Amino acid sequence: MRIDDLPPEIVGPTAWLGPEVCASDTWIHRLTDIELSELEQAAREALRRHPDIASIRRESFVLPTLGPRLARLHDELIHGKGFALVRALPVNEWPREITAAAFFGLGCHLGHPRPQNAKGHVLGHVIDMGLNADDPKVRIYQTHERQTFHTDSSDIVGLVCLQQAKSGGDSALVSSNTIYNVMRRDYPELAAALFDPIATDRRGDVAEGQLPYFEIPVFTWHAQMMSTIYQRQYIDSAQRFDGAMRLTPLHVEALDCFDALANDTRLNFLMRLEPGDLQFVHNHTLLHDRTAFEDWQEPGRKRHLLRLWLSSPQARPLPPVWAQRYGSIEPGVRGGVMVPAAAWIAPLKPE
Repeated sequence: MRIDDLPPEIVGPTAWLGPEVCASDTWIHRLTDIELSELEQAAREALRRHPDIASIRRESFVLPTLGPRLARLHDELIHGKGFALVRALPVNEWPREITAAAFFGLGCHLGHPRPQNAKGHVLGHVIDMGLNADDPKVRIYQTHERQTFHTDSSDIVGLVCLQQAKSGGDSALVSSNTIYNVMRRDYPELAAALFDPIATDRRGDVAEGQLPYFEIPVFTWHAQMMSTIYQRQYIDSAQRFDGAMRLTPLHVEALDCFDALANDTRLNFLMRLEPGDLQFVHNHTLLHDRTAFEDWQEPGRKRHLLRLWLSSPQARPLPPVWAQRYGSIEPGVRGGVMVPAAAWIAPLKPE
């Protein structure tokens, strides 16, 4: 893209500065006793009808009190700042299957769950599996290493914390629209370079007929909105494929600039997820990160989160090139790893 053709500065609630939003608590939502009771009852009823959590649907997971509140939260995710922290499920009191069903059912009020890996897991487990982060077939969330700022393959990503690490493992957020605004203002040539198709490694989650990488620009301007897709480690590891688009020195400089801004404390902020906390993030306007952590030695105390990838029927339009990653660009049925729906499962333990 030519510098003169760069899209305009992004204005509105999606372009924010971390210290400013951190000073406010408007993005923190506390569940009432009535809402928790309603959520537990809905989870127990759902499991009574269908023991398979993956079969839970919004229509059958009725939340008369909490549902309207979740609709407002959804609008804030899609059209507002793009993130929310919901406190807190009693994860130490509820059985694991109740927590998982409650999280899954609540998530269904924000979007349709999508598979997160080639195994068809619609309920993911974020836990250190003892794997080597340098292995290009390993996804970083399966290790204790820092993830670095990135987006996931869905409109919305949701997490619920079951167990904290011994130390570290904080969650960080930054507005990708703010990063674009700074690059457009101060480094326009570098901003323009990130509108080129950039090869990103699929890290082994390859559906039939797909290349082991996709090529989508970091910045995409479509329908008068900026959408961002990014995972630097996977961009770097995609260079191992002969057919992947080669990174030029200008691309590398632009990616380094993007990383530096994402890590700038004037732009981002940290939060600590405590047991029972739920975090929801809009992937198209935010990047999220997790700091490195030291875990407990006892298996039952290890840092453990459940994750959802959600496709919202009311989500923004995406350009056709995103179908390389999302399979479809149709709201409500896009995102995730392309696995037949008949193979989708929601395991209660890491697999």
